[in-house]
Amino acid sequence: MPGERLSVRGTREVGRFPGAPPPVRVELTIQKEEEKKKEGGCRQWFRKTCLCCCKRQNSDSYDITDKVEFFKPPAPVPEPTKPKPENGEAQEMEAKKLSVSSVDLLSSKTGQNRQEHHTDLYQGDELIIRRGQTFQIEMELDRPFNADDDHLHLELKTGPLPLVSKGTHVIIPLVDDLEDERWEAKIVERNGNKIKLSVNSPATAVIGLYGLTVTTSTSKGEAPTIHDPKKNITLLFNPWCEEDAVFLDNEEEVKEYVLNDTGRIYYGTEKQIGARTWNFGQFNEGILEACLFILEKSDMPPSGRGDPVNVVRVISAMINAQDDFGVLVGNWSGDYSDGVPPSAWSSSVEILRKYHSSDGTPVSYGQCWVFSGITTTVLRCLGIPARSVTNFQSAHDTDVSLTTDVYFDENMELIRHLNSDSVWNFHVWNDCWMARADLPPGYGGWQAVDSTPQETSQGTFRCGPASINAIRSGQVYLKNDTPFVFAEVNSDKIFWQRNLDGTFSQIGSEKKAVGHCISTKAVGSDKRADITHLYKHKEGSDEERIAVETASRYGSKPEVYGAAKAEDVSVEVKMEGEGPRMGADAHLSIVVKNLSSQPRRTTLHSQVAVMYYTGVLKGTIRKEQTPVDLLPNEEKTIEWMLPYQQYQNQLVDQAALMLTLCGRVNETQQVLAHQTTFRLRTPNINITPSAEACVGKEMSAKITFINPLPRTLEGVIFRVEGLGLQEGHEVVVGDVAGHSTVTLTEHFIPTLPGSRKLVASLDCKQLTQVHGVANIVVLEQ
Repeated sequence: MPGERLSVRGTREVGRFPGAPPPVRVELTIQKEEEKKKEGGCRQWFRKTCLCCCKRQNSDSYDITDKVEFFKPPAPVPEPTKPKPENGEAQEMEAKKLSVSSVDLLSSKTGQNRQEHHTDLYQGDELIIRRGQTFQIEMELDRPFNADDDHLHLELKTGPLPLVSKGTHVIIPLVDDLEDERWEAKIVERNGNKIKLSVNSPATAVIGLYGLTVTTSTSKGEAPTIHDPKKNITLLFNPWCEEDAVFLDNEEEVKEYVLNDTGRIYYGTEKQIGARTWNFGQFNEGILEACLFILEKSDMPPSGRGDPVNVVRVISAMINAQDDFGVLVGNWSGDYSDGVPPSAWSSSVEILRKYHSSDGTPVSYGQCWVFSGITTTVLRCLGIPARSVTNFQSAHDTDVSLTTDVYFDENMELIRHLNSDSVWNFHVWNDCWMARADLPPGYGGWQAVDSTPQETSQGTFRCGPASINAIRSGQVYLKNDTPFVFAEVNSDKIFWQRNLDGTFSQIGSEKKAVGHCISTKAVGSDKRADITHLYKHKEGSDEERIAVETASRYGSKPEVYGAAKAEDVSVEVKMEGEGPRMGADAHLSIVVKNLSSQPRRTTLHSQVAVMYYTGVLKGTIRKEQTPVDLLPNEEKTIEWMLPYQQYQNQLVDQAALMLTLCGRVNETQQVLAHQTTFRLRTPNINITPSAEACVGKEMSAKITFINPLPRTLEGVIFRVEGLGLQEGHEVVVGDVAGHSTVTLTEHFIPTLPGSRKLVASLDCKQLTQVHGVANIVVLEQ
């Protein structure tokens, strides 16, 4: 057809994004040969002047002339002057363009977005929202929006190389009705040049920091206008959204495991459980930025941040600095001279801020409860329900046997270099809540994740997330790192003795040796909740034995569960009250029982060693042999005592000791073997607020500590912090004489209302795990 026009559209958007505005159109006019106009004088003159450029189209030869004539081209005919349009017509012409003047993300902490998305506790006025839920934004245009002719869409980009195919470049079209599980926007209000959009995101969207732009165009064919408001949007996981994998259908638990910024972490031994307050501080200024920075520092591409399984596994690796320059350096040596001792920390805030501000320089130092506290902070900050969990008598299986092996020589002396497996008197890790679409049905819910660097997983120091349901039932073949966590909570302790030919024989076992009093803070209170039943069936039950033997089949020593041997003599250790105190003699009771109707005789060998809380022995400080004669069905109690003078210069962190008992029954050759750990309890720091607390009004608190030792504490430093009360800081006290009292008075001005905690800890080489907390209710001004 004459003058036929072909419209060429960009192929990236058409057919991919419903409602996306058309790109700039390119109009191509094709004119047939017979429709060309007669060649004019100017064309003839130019063709004769430049023969090489103007070949005739209807001839195979050039028009060659002996004579070239120059003549003046005809003067152009002036175009007639067009009349100026009236005002109405001018406005209609100007209306061909549509542009954005400003964008308001409605990001105030007290506004609808932050309130509905449960992000009003985060500091700052950036827009922080949760995926799978609508949010509103307002924008002002340079004229009223015309739905018939105008086009508008939003674009969000995250990561260094945003791609639509990876979910990191999101194009959000305008639609008439919003639908779930997709990025869409709908105009919900119009007022002159202003419009208000309701924007929806899918519950699987990639979390992180997004940059926003707005693209406008019209049906007239002009080039689109892109407006960059220079504002970012942070998208988080949404435990309130049923479609999100981290959905938790219990409002009180969501408040505890996502919104609570303080908690309790348990330590000590199963018979001497201690608790310390920890400031998670996930809403404090700079913490969200630090958490997103950690994700950026990892090797995980931004497209992987939509799956909480991936995110948790990466966080597990990045909290420790063992192999990827993560947040915290682990140190169990006892020498912390070039950093902060692990027991001196009581908050995640200072550690995360320091890591972020130093552009990723690992912070020194941490141990398991510090790694766990930081992990809780990061996961709650990102929107994943999380809690710190303490396992008492926690096994560390180093050879994937799913047993904790103890080796003796021919004389029943411990063989140190073979005893690589250990039992920590306590170990702290984390639970996090999520669905597990990557596992068979029934294995979602609480998942164990451990950021303390113990063993590598796929070449990196990390652990989890491992389904607690899989751990409980012994299904150790399910990912991730389920065998290691199973061994921590439910492995049997197997005793081996070296034979004269160098081989080893199994001489006994303890089936209730590990995984006791698994503890976390209770929902809505500071009480301890025992969650052992979530990790294992009742000790000794058929279900528990089946789980252990099921798991052992996948270990490196499946043959350890043979025929049971008759055992009629038992030995155990009992402790009175809360146990021995630091600075005094330690008293324990050894109870030996004869369960048979015949007399029994044995010699009980005992040795006590100083132990790191990880179960690694520093050295033996006392050995004894005690002959024991038992009448039929007799129970005999042996009083055992360790004088203060024998341990005062030997202790390490946590003041932990291990008592090992062994012997052989003369009549039956039954081997007696038992190990128990205990700690020397340290005093608390007492904190007493002076008066009623009110926002903006100065108040004080008295901090008191009594040195329990008959010796001088050297270089004592107090660390004091309270979220919403005052920033963390150090108070250098210096030397504190034996049995003397230290009193400090802290002055501060509360900044946030509600229930707050003032936490103090003591940093001293001679005494660790000394801390205290005061609950302070701050009133509004």
